[in-house]
Amino acid sequence: MVCLACGHSVHGEFCSHCGMRVPPGPSAPRAQLPRPRLEPRVPRHVHLLALLWCVFGAYRAVVAVLAALYLTGISSRWAFSPWGPIRVIPFLHYNPWLRTAAPFMAVITLLGAAASLTTGFSLLHRKPWGRNLALVVGILILIRVPVGTALGLYTLWVLAPALSAEEYDSLAKR
Repeated sequence: MVCLACGHSVHGEFCSHCGMRVPPGPSAPRAQLPRPRLEPRVPRHVHLLALLWCVFGAYRAVVAVLAALYLTGISSRWAFSPWGPIRVIPFLHYNPWLRTAAPFMAVITLLGAAASLTTGFSLLHRKPWGRNLALVVGILILIRVPVGTALGLYTLWVLAPALSAEEYDSLAKR
């Protein structure tokens, strides 16, 4: 017989090694538990990473449009109401340069949003060039504290190691 607690052979009612009482009858040796199979890191995280890039890109697009509308609105001297022209923001000085800068800032922000959305799309559809694009955009987005920094670090953590390149390439070939 075999002790169920320590696995040593038993010749009697009690184990001579640990002192545990062994029930009468045949006992089987302890079964070894199978080791858990580890799934590679990239397949576990690439879908979440792609969704985060898409959400971040949509957020940046909405912010770009709202910021352009806001800057264009505050750059006008007068707003027209049913009662006639009124000052938009009475305590704000008239800044005509904002009317010129607003579309430029909107275009720059929309380009960043397009890069984020393209990154998310390429990771969702496992495009072969998606990993490289995600790494480049992830490095560029690190300066946008705090959300961009977190997303950039997560992207680099998932996709930057050399083993991740092999895992992503195997996903892209499927």
